[in-house]
Amino acid sequence: MTATEAVVQTESRRSPPRRGGPPQRSDGRALRRSPLASVGLHAALIMASFIAIFPIFWVLVTSFKPDENALETTPKLINEPTVNNYSEVLAGDFGPFLTWFGNSLLIAGLTTVIGVFISATTAYAVSRFRFPGRRSMMLSFLVMQMFPFVVLIVPLYNLLLTFGLQGSVIGLVLVYCTTAIPFCTYLLKGYFDTIPIDIDEAGRVDGLSPFGVFWRLILPLARPGIAVTAFYAFLTAWGEVGFASAFLSGNSEGKTLAVGLQSFVSQTQVLWGHLAAASILIALPAVVVFYLVQRSLVSGLAAGGVKG
Repeated sequence: MTATEAVVQTESRRSPPRRGGPPQRSDGRALRRSPLASVGLHAALIMASFIAIFPIFWVLVTSFKPDENALETTPKLINEPTVNNYSEVLAGDFGPFLTWFGNSLLIAGLTTVIGVFISATTAYAVSRFRFPGRRSMMLSFLVMQMFPFVVLIVPLYNLLLTFGLQGSVIGLVLVYCTTAIPFCTYLLKGYFDTIPIDIDEAGRVDGLSPFGVFWRLILPLARPGIAVTAFYAFLTAWGEVGFASAFLSGNSEGKTLAVGLQSFVSQTQVLWGHLAAASILIALPAVVVFYLVQRSLVSGLAAGGVKG
């Protein structure tokens, strides 16, 4: 069996033909939900959707209100709508917003690329090879997830000072990778376990090196898992505040977007309209990334959770 035939066979296994019709019991009879149960289920779904969407909707509405109208005793949906909040935020009236945007985009992008590459290679090695320290390494990844990341600020700060990376972009990227890689490795390891080892053997028969098998055969089959880990790594760096505040302390232009939001809050007042507008602008890149990987999120999470 060649590598191409093995890949095609694996894809056919993962894409079984869909069967139409409602869900069925073990005896073949279709499952039927009572009208009362259907009403209760839809009511619960509508309520849950409303609870999830309403805060985001209200922030969007507030972003078009002047600061003095953002907090009212009798809130109004539309009250002197204006786009000045967005124009003033983008113009840098309250800080170099576009510079912060570029910093966040650079840091999140580097975290995604470096974190996913290290996670994928590590997960593939753990999934396919048996070597000393394999179980200890995976156990250490699991233990790291048990502690709140805030307790890591002091030791990581000392490490960055030792290596001269305090206040640098690459230092913050490495910090974010330490939080993203353990989870991504566990997820991808479970996904690689679902890919038959016949793919590797067929690739080696065709003359591919171990890295060639991983790069040319395994990664294309693991696109859903890669998409999930990339999305997680991006969000880990994009909206994080604690590490960015501690490790990028210094000039105003070195901040990320999440840290820059603090400029809209002072000891005497909070610019709610401008703060809401900046929040909407910050959320847009995450929405775009989610849109790009949404097709792979469900299948990647489901496959990655099959095996640990």
